[in-house]
Amino acid sequence: MRVVDSHCHLDFEGMEENLPGVLQRAAEAGVERMVSISSRVARFDNLLRISNENTNVFCTVGTHPHNAHEELDVTSDELVRLAEANPKCVGIGEVGLDYHYDLSPRAAQTQGFRTHIDAARRTGLPLVIHSREAEDDTSLILQEEMDKGRFTPLLHCFTSHRRLADAAVAMGGYVSFSGILTYKSAEDLRQTAAALPLDRILVETDSPYLAPTPYRGQSNEPAFVVKTLETLAKIRRLPIEEMARITTGNFFRLFAKAS
Repeated sequence: MRVVDSHCHLDFEGMEENLPGVLQRAAEAGVERMVSISSRVARFDNLLRISNENTNVFCTVGTHPHNAHEELDVTSDELVRLAEANPKCVGIGEVGLDYHYDLSPRAAQTQGFRTHIDAARRTGLPLVIHSREAEDDTSLILQEEMDKGRFTPLLHCFTSHRRLADAAVAMGGYVSFSGILTYKSAEDLRQTAAALPLDRILVETDSPYLAPTPYRGQSNEPAFVVKTLETLAKIRRLPIEEMARITTGNFFRLFAKAS
């Protein structure tokens, strides 16, 4: 069974110092690809090093909305240059809007979002999007920018209203589910996962955060993506091997550079 973790943070504290064990357990679980997601362009060199040192690890380049105000000087040109110069860099982001914590001014988040969209459009790489309690503005910005020229959005760790997922899919985008899908309180999310087109869904860990049941409360890691996959398979009434085939195929279609 081929499994992929489409979104993790291998450079974060608690992960990088334990990386050999994390990668070994991922391999034992059948996880054959991991995309370690950028949160700050200023730290991209270290993220790229981790990717270059490990055959099955890839990365993205971008600024998380929490840090948007710290990297307003990052241009689309710089994002394009870093992505195109490095074969292991397979996407742009994560970027987007987070109105739950509001750790960065909303104007800065919006500016960064549009800058990253331009880079995704220019490179043809998928745009990894973080959206929390910002569904309407996220949808509006995506549609406004799509009208300027096509790009491919990926809503990561999806927990928003169904209408945002539907909007992204209508734009040719994808939706990724994390360990939250396994939580008892996530029935609305499971209904969304049951309804979306099979060819537009992915699985992820967002590790070291959001460990799935039965590991909830522990540090998450890529090996645990199998638990989310099991839940998704049950929701869609498919064998887990078929669900793995579908989500892995979707991953390689979206992240073509990781093939």
